[in-house]
Amino acid sequence: MRAFSAALEFLSRIMIGAASVALVALIVMMGWMVFGRYVLNDTPTWVERAATLAILFIALPVAAVGVRERFHLSVLGFRESLPPNAQRWIAVGCDTVVGLFGLAMAFWSWELVDGVRNFRIPLLGISQAWTYAPLMISGALIALFALEQVLLDILSPDAPEKRGVAAAFLE
Repeated sequence: MRAFSAALEFLSRIMIGAASVALVALIVMMGWMVFGRYVLNDTPTWVERAATLAILFIALPVAAVGVRERFHLSVLGFRESLPPNAQRWIAVGCDTVVGLFGLAMAFWSWELVDGVRNFRIPLLGISQAWTYAPLMISGALIALFALEQVLLDILSPDAPEKRGVAAAFLE
C-alpha cells in the first residue's frame, strides 16, 4: 500500500506541477492578448482558444488531485453523527461511487477524444482531441485516487477527513 500511495503522491505532484505551468502560460497568454489589443492594435485571435485549453488543463487535473487530498466539497454532518465503524463504511461507499464516476468519465471522454481526433481546432491547428483529453485524464486520476481512498478507508485507523496533505496543514 505504501508503494501505491507513494506512486500516487508522485503523480499528484506531477499534476500540480503541470497545472502550475499551465497557469503561468495562461497568464502570459492573457498578457500577450492585452498587449496585442491595446499596444499593437492587433488582437491575437488564437489566445482565446488556447486560454480555454489551458483552463481545462488547470482545473480538471487539480480537481482530481482534490479527491486524493480531500479538499473537494464534502458534507460530513450525517456521517459524523454515526458510530466510527459506520463512518468508515459510509466513506468506503462514497469513495467507491466517486471512483466509479471517475471510471465513467474516463471511458466516455475517451470516446469523445477518439471521435474528434481527426478534426483540427481552428486558429491553433491542433487536434480537437486536446479539448477532451483533460477530461479523460482527470477521470482516470479520479478513479485511481478514489481507489487509494477506498483502500485507506478499509485499512487505515485515521478518520477519512484527517488524511491528505490539506489535512496536515489544518493541524
